[in-house]
Amino acid sequence: MFAAMMSFIGSGPLIVALVLIVILLIIVVANIRIVPQASVYVIERLGTFYQEWHTGPHFLVPFFDRVAKVVTIKEQVVDFKPQPVITKDNVTMQIDTVVFFQVTDAKQYTYGVERPMAAIENLSATTLRNIIGEMELDATLTSRDVINTKITAILDQATDRWGIKVNRVELKNILPPREIQDAMEKQMKAERERREKILQAEGEKKSAILVAEGEKESKILRAQADKESQILAAEAQQQALLLRAEAIKQQKMLEAEGEAEALRMLNAAAPSSKIIQLKSLDAFAKAADGRATKIIIPSEIQGLASLTGALKAIASDDAPKAPTQPQAPSMQTLR
Repeated sequence: MFAAMMSFIGSGPLIVALVLIVILLIIVVANIRIVPQASVYVIERLGTFYQEWHTGPHFLVPFFDRVAKVVTIKEQVVDFKPQPVITKDNVTMQIDTVVFFQVTDAKQYTYGVERPMAAIENLSATTLRNIIGEMELDATLTSRDVINTKITAILDQATDRWGIKVNRVELKNILPPREIQDAMEKQMKAERERREKILQAEGEKKSAILVAEGEKESKILRAQADKESQILAAEAQQQALLLRAEAIKQQKMLEAEGEAEALRMLNAAAPSSKIIQLKSLDAFAKAADGRATKIIIPSEIQGLASLTGALKAIASDDAPKAPTQPQAPSMQTLR
């Protein structure tokens, strides 16, 4: 037992050394820092800014160094509560803004301003009041882009010394008083009704114009159809007249040819004066068909008896000749 105690006492410095090594290892491991992506550690040594740690492993000197602030360099979005503002025409509105910003300098962000978010909120509120105070209500409601551009430029310039980059500022809501909203709704309703009446009137106008154009085209087409019909009728009548004239012409030509042929045949036959007188009597018989009121007998025709005798002589050579009848007067008018 005494030997065991002596061995334990002899191994005491070794145990103490082992304990010290373990404690030292724990301290070393505890002071190893791994900085994640898009983050920056602000390190102070003995209460004074020492350096910035970026992505990767780092060792913190025990009892001398400390992490003063962990800063994210990602773009951040802050939605501020509505702020009361007054326009140039003395209308009070509630406007809330959304600020998009990014930390560009961790040291200035840590030591440049106390409570950076509160500072940005107050700065945006005062800047917004200054901008809206120079505008009337209608311009405020229709000039969001102008307001956003102005407030972004002013905030970016003011926060530059704080290590903050203001990328964009947006007006989220613009809330005028309730009575202003009611008046705007009535105005919008009246405007919609006016546009509706204008569109209705334009539609009726276009409809009337289309109807008139349709009637005009219908009348034009009807007139053209009548014109073409009259032209076709005139052409048909002209063609009929031409055909009738051609038929009369052909008829007269045929009659003339027949008469000429008859004359040729008559000349070829060398008829006697008796036959000529007989043919003349036939012609007078046709003329005296009851329609004419007067018949004029030429003096060249001699007595009816001699003419009858000539007929009998021509008709039959064997028949006896008839006695000669007294001659008719040279000219007689019958009624």
